[in-house]
Amino acid sequence: MHQVTAPREERPLLTAVASAGDAALLAEVVELRAKNEQLGRALSTRAVIDQARGMVMALAPCSSERAWDLLVGVSQHCNIKLRDVASALVATTKDETLPEEIQRELRRALRGLHAADRG
Repeated sequence: MHQVTAPREERPLLTAVASAGDAALLAEVVELRAKNEQLGRALSTRAVIDQARGMVMALAPCSSERAWDLLVGVSQHCNIKLRDVASALVATTKDETLPEEIQRELRRALRGLHAADRG
């Protein structure tokens, strides 16, 4: 079994479980806590992505799906994680400047969206 480092508040629980000789339960507790942390991060990331999606829908009246596709495309063309593209876009509401690369790709994607709607 590989060694797992647990936060200080978890150590008494893990020690009690380990001293009881129940390695399977110990592994399950550690795995569930890791999944819980991961889900918490995903939820906070999702909120920012949804905010950016709403911004795109306001900029170029389109469906939620098209806004999602546009953000994913910007992310892929810039080779920047979607959550980072979304964070940068949302940060513009607090007077932060959108990075040039994202700005350029977002403009290109919005033009493409408008052209598709006209054509």
